[in-house]
Amino acid sequence: MPISPNQGSTGGGTTVVITGTGLAGATSVHFGSKTATITGNTPTSVTVTSPSGSGVVPVTVTTPGGTSNPLSFYYIGAPFKSNLSPIAGVTAGGNTVTINGTGLSTASQVHFGSVVATPTVINDGQLTVTVPPGTGPGPVSVSVTTGGGTNNGLTYTYVDAPTIDSLNPNSGPSSGGTVVTVTGTNLGTTQSVTFGAVPAAFTATSDTSLSVLAPPTPDGLPGPATVTVTTSGGTATAGFTYISGPNI
Repeated sequence: MPISPNQGSTGGGTTVVITGTGLAGATSVHFGSKTATITGNTPTSVTVTSPSGSGVVPVTVTTPGGTSNPLSFYYIGAPFKSNLSPIAGVTAGGNTVTINGTGLSTASQVHFGSVVATPTVINDGQLTVTVPPGTGPGPVSVSVTTGGGTNNGLTYTYVDAPTIDSLNPNSGPSSGGTVVTVTGTNLGTTQSVTFGAVPAAFTATSDTSLSVLAPPTPDGLPGPATVTVTTSGGTATAGFTYISGPNI
């Protein structure tokens, strides 16, 4: 006599189908000492709504012909999420987020706001999920649904990709030291600025402006360099030219 599913929330409310023979006219279904609500019954099946409970309990079906052999039903507590990483990403989605917590082994859905994603369960304490596209920039609540219920309490922030409108100035000596103002959009979450492969010191003065100190070229020679700004929402590039200093 199979039971499906054989696990559910400690709070009850799980729809459970018990199949077998001689089940017509079922008068009661017990989950341990508690009685389930029968919502459907045929000679080969009984559909019930599980009562609340905990641990592992025997499930039996009683008909006018007697009481069946027991089957095991496993109560699962609601998941607890401790953190997610990273906490922000591009509005287009597609990046992978790791969620840590407990009770995650039966996770079936992760909601980012109203959008549903299917997780990959690593173990009871961790899952990964590909972030779905957002409806726009800004924070959304994140909830995980498992066999034990749904838990909320985490936030993920969608961030639009940055743009660079201008560099001022757009050239400077190969020895570095030029203070460059980068103007554009969505620059407030800037994580790094590089000139070619060389990191540059920077300050985000607003969401539309960065103050950047151009580093020296690796070989001390003049030439073009690609300036790359990396934010939580992606990257943007612009051109900068290193020039030779005076020589007399």
